Amino acid sequence: MSPSAAPDTRTLNAAPERVAELAQAVGSEVRSRIGTIRAITRSTRMLALNAQIEAARAGEHGRGFLVVAQEVKEVSRQIETIAEGLGAALAERLQVLETIGQTMVQQVRGQRLADLALHAIEIIDRNLYERTCDVRWWATDSAVVGAASQPTPEQTAYASRRLGVILDAYTVYLDIWICDPAGRVIANGRPQRWQVAGLSVAEQPWFRSALSLASGDEYVAGDIAPNPALDGATVAPFATAIRANGEKLGAVLGVLVVHFDWGPQARTVVRSVRLAPDEVQRTRVLIIDRQGLVLASSDDHGVLSERLVLDHRGQASGFLVDARGVTTAFAASPGYETYRGQGWFGCIVQAPYQ
Repeated sequence: MSPSAAPDTRTLNAAPERVAELAQAVGSEVRSRIGTIRAITRSTRMLALNAQIEAARAGEHGRGFLVVAQEVKEVSRQIETIAEGLGAALAERLQVLETIGQTMVQQVRGQRLADLALHAIEIIDRNLYERTCDVRWWATDSAVVGAASQPTPEQTAYASRRLGVILDAYTVYLDIWICDPAGRVIANGRPQRWQVAGLSVAEQPWFRSALSLASGDEYVAGDIAPNPALDGATVAPFATAIRANGEKLGAVLGVLVVHFDWGPQARTVVRSVRLAPDEVQRTRVLIIDRQGLVLASSDDHGVLSERLVLDHRGQASGFLVDARGVTTAFAASPGYETYRGQGWFGCIVQAPYQ
């Protein structure tokens, strides 16, 4: 097949809708034609009845005409019987065709939304993979290692300035903290904005997990949550151990944590999903965690407060349609490179056409 003869993607995508429309159109046309036949037979029976009456009045002279009138009436009855049978047979088959067409439409629309949900969660995974690379890389920076090994005012001040330079270049972070083994913040990249030196993070799960990591190749991805020390901003913390001489298996000197500015970054992803103009107002694009907690929403509703019950039945991708016709498409986090994902899902919830 030559390139010019290749099928148009839009035509292929529209095929199920076309089948449903065609089935409805054919059904409407058949019902209309059968209705016309029935109307004609009713008129024919009425004429035959009138003819019978007139033949009866004519007596002997109308006997032949009476026979003809009776035959016409009988033919009319037979035609109506055939029309009724044809209507019943076609109605059943047309209903099957319409159902098949609607099912195809549902399948195509649902799979398209599932593909869009997968694309959204893939972008999230790739973005967070970069965060895991950053924290592991910066934990080996000589200024960070120096401050963790010798937390003198001079060393921590130098490390703070160094982290500030990093933050100026990487605007997706709110702050970067260096913590000692006891969980006390000893330096951060934006001390003028957030005075967190001396703050204890010893009870934070990400801190305790980072201290126990086996090597510099490992990291901890913390839960998405507001951080009171950062003016309540919602952040995604990524942490790793700071090790002696920046070596992968060096002794643990402390913990480095980067605070990814989750809110605006995630909002950009869910709002960039390519929906048709007539879908925007009736569609929500979501990122949810493994418990169904909404982490990001294209309409900003329910973030960190709403839970979406997703009966995915172990499937990595798919869609569900409820009794109201609402489609919920989903795709599990596939991870990216060394970022394994956290069991999150990209979801798209779409109300039916009105």
